[in-house]
Amino acid sequence: MFEEIGTTAEGDLLINVGPQHPATHGVLHLVLTLNGEIIKKVEPHLGYIHRSIEKMCESLSYRQFIYVTSRMDYLSAHINNHACALVVEKGLQVEVPLRAQYIRVIMDELTRIASHELWWSAMSMDLGAFTPYFLAFREREKINEIMEETCGARLTMNYMVPGGVMAEPHPDFQKKVKAFVADFKKTLHEYDELITGNIIFQNRMKGVGYLSPEDAISYGCTGPVARASGVKSDIRKIAPYDVYDKVEFDEIIETGGDCFTRYQVRIKEMSQSIRIIEQLIDNIPDGDFQAKTKAVLKLPKGEFYQRVETARGELGVYIVSEGAAQPYRIKFRSPGFSNLSALDHMVRGYKIGDFIAIMGTLDLVIPDIDR
Repeated sequence: MFEEIGTTAEGDLLINVGPQHPATHGVLHLVLTLNGEIIKKVEPHLGYIHRSIEKMCESLSYRQFIYVTSRMDYLSAHINNHACALVVEKGLQVEVPLRAQYIRVIMDELTRIASHELWWSAMSMDLGAFTPYFLAFREREKINEIMEETCGARLTMNYMVPGGVMAEPHPDFQKKVKAFVADFKKTLHEYDELITGNIIFQNRMKGVGYLSPEDAISYGCTGPVARASGVKSDIRKIAPYDVYDKVEFDEIIETGGDCFTRYQVRIKEMSQSIRIIEQLIDNIPDGDFQAKTKAVLKLPKGEFYQRVETARGELGVYIVSEGAAQPYRIKFRSPGFSNLSALDHMVRGYKIGDFIAIMGTLDLVIPDIDR
């Protein structure tokens, strides 16, 4: 139907979106080929915020490299750190105290909600709705305050350590988490009333940016993008880590495969995160918050891999160890890179106005792609 990449037919128009454009939410450069308002192809040009994070990690110790990953998907910083701590623990065969596992999972789910809140507010604003920004940040600010009290930071928490967590939670941690959960359950309906049920919003989203289950698998999509196309991909269910096998929650699977379905999956996932937190917050066991480990950690010679479910999908951490105090090789499998690869397929044949909606439902964080 369309010309191959690299050819431009007479009458086509090439336009640049980014690298400095508010709708890309970062320094992402996209070259669009248009025929009138119809998109013929999209070519992502990456690397504007590439910082050689994988190579940097190879010069750091097994305690230090964990926190560099906070700067990849900064909206899932805590979960990124969790993945790195888990792979080190797997190599050292460290048994993490149950108390630390509970705290980690609660923090992960708070991080997931905070990330989805920012996505909801930014995507709504991309489509012309400004009010959701204020509503989302009302709840997100409460999570940031909880994170700041316990971790000392609001975005890049640096709270994970091999063997557990860095410190005991703040004395008010449980009380504030329970207060947030109670408030959030009362206000979540406002999201549906303001946006989900809005006929203008639905017309912009329904039937737009279709991604079939087969294509989602072929492009390596994970997270809400894959689950909105009917593909089971939740690592918390497939390969549970810490106490995810001790809690009950639903993997949100929808089959619509369009923008509206991807929107619905994330909205429903926030309720499931609340469900997980409720099961854990009153049952945090006593004991140590960190296992005893050596000051200098050395993984045995070999290869180690760990994957977790971030707010955007599957993050994989691959380490090759030669038995030294630093990893010989580190590779990150980031969800954003694979999800972005499907963008060209998803937007072809749609209008330029649809492009913003489609890209918004991919929930891209550019440093996660560039690394």
